[in-house]
Amino acid sequence: MNKKNFLAPSILDANFLDLKTQLDVVFKGNNNIIHLDIMDAHYVPNLTFGPFLCGQIKNYLPNTIDVHLMVEPVDSLIEKFAEAGANMISFHPEASLHVHRSIELVKSFGCKVGLALNPSTPLSTIEEVLGILDFILIMSVNPGFGSQKFIENSVKKIERLHTMITKNSYDCQIEVDGGINDSNIVKIKKAGANIFVVGSAIFKSENITKSSQFFHNIIHTD
Repeated sequence: MNKKNFLAPSILDANFLDLKTQLDVVFKGNNNIIHLDIMDAHYVPNLTFGPFLCGQIKNYLPNTIDVHLMVEPVDSLIEKFAEAGANMISFHPEASLHVHRSIELVKSFGCKVGLALNPSTPLSTIEEVLGILDFILIMSVNPGFGSQKFIENSVKKIERLHTMITKNSYDCQIEVDGGINDSNIVKIKKAGANIFVVGSAIFKSENITKSSQFFHNIIHTD
């Protein structure tokens, strides 16, 4: 099944002293997905932002908001981010006591639901629930920090996941997050991904307008 490609810039690396301007440049007037990396200084060592910022962004822009929960436990924050306007919510299976129950909780709020897989988390972890997921988030770095180097073995993992989805005719998208840049995005796309989380390669570039447009063009080129 051919799926539409989406660019999902992560604001983790944005300049928060100039956030409104950068949101305008990267998201206004297009279908780019706004990716929010939520960290709790517990499941991962870093601490980022909460539902309040999600709600503020949702009130400002109509774009899809994709919330990646790097938190433990997950259920209470699922509800808070759904109420704040999240459209997509993913969490790590290791962070939920009852993964299926957490999946159904996300769905109960009308959000698309995904599971996020760390580099060392095998695809077998999601086999029993893959058919009820809207997307899988493949982490191509270890979660917790931006600006990390892409783990090359992630490409093979994306290929194997794409085969699993295609073989079973699942309506499930593949999102990839971590170290995506101009040197690897094409092979990630060829491996079967269709949602591309790009952070520092856009927000830490010399010209975020040109960088955002570059990645947008790449993923929409056959």
